[in-house]
Amino acid sequence: MTDLTLSEFLSYGPQREAGKEGKKLLRKTKEGNILKWDVEKDDPLCTLEEAFVNVKPSIGFNVELKFDDHIVYQQDHLVHVLQAVLKIVFEYAKDRPIIFSTFQPDAAILVRKLQSTYPVFFLTNGGCEIYEDVRRNSLEEALKLCLENDLQGIVSEIKGVFRNPGVVSKIKESSLCLLTYGKLNNVPEAVYMQHLMGIDGVIVDLVKEITEAVANMIKPVSNNAVGGEEGLAEIEGMGKLQVKSNPKFSQEEMSFLFKLIPQLLQI
Repeated sequence: MTDLTLSEFLSYGPQREAGKEGKKLLRKTKEGNILKWDVEKDDPLCTLEEAFVNVKPSIGFNVELKFDDHIVYQQDHLVHVLQAVLKIVFEYAKDRPIIFSTFQPDAAILVRKLQSTYPVFFLTNGGCEIYEDVRRNSLEEALKLCLENDLQGIVSEIKGVFRNPGVVSKIKESSLCLLTYGKLNNVPEAVYMQHLMGIDGVIVDLVKEITEAVANMIKPVSNNAVGGEEGLAEIEGMGKLQVKSNPKFSQEEMSFLFKLIPQLLQI
């Protein structure tokens, strides 16, 4: 994908011209299997500029800067790619909420140096997989990278957080924002557990379903349970769920929730 030109990229999938068929979209699993690209509704691929123009301005974007895990990039190449992205963002984002995120440590450092308008988050799987670049292999390394390079936060695979819950307080004490992603974030109990741990937000596939399920676990503070300033939960831009109330729990309830973590890690 990173070797495609723009015209080649746009030639895949559904096409805008009536009657014209694009090249088939396939995806490769971590195990190496090739699968059909399956979505609920097909739509032609678009550029970042078109996304800014056509999506309503109140919707925030998490601009994930993707690079090949197996390539060692030279700094001049990273700068060239990042400047091309930043040019579009500065021209078309206007007042839209934006964050940048990337698994590539050098790209995270550079995009922070190239601009100070938008927050930069370092993506990590929290040690669930091991890479040659040690900066990618733990939440402690992610924290170190953020502090040394003035990044604003971390986005971690939730399993990495559940396996190392003690690091959450270290991240929060460092005034960094902590978000999570992963299949477990489609389990309401896992999201609820993160609320108790003080995690700032979750990236989920089933935004509406998870929002409602978590809201039902906490007694409402108003009739507007989802979406309003006084409600329990608010769906923010970029599919982030933020639970707003601060419930009180008995020792038995807390014990049950912490016992739930090992079961969640088996999912």
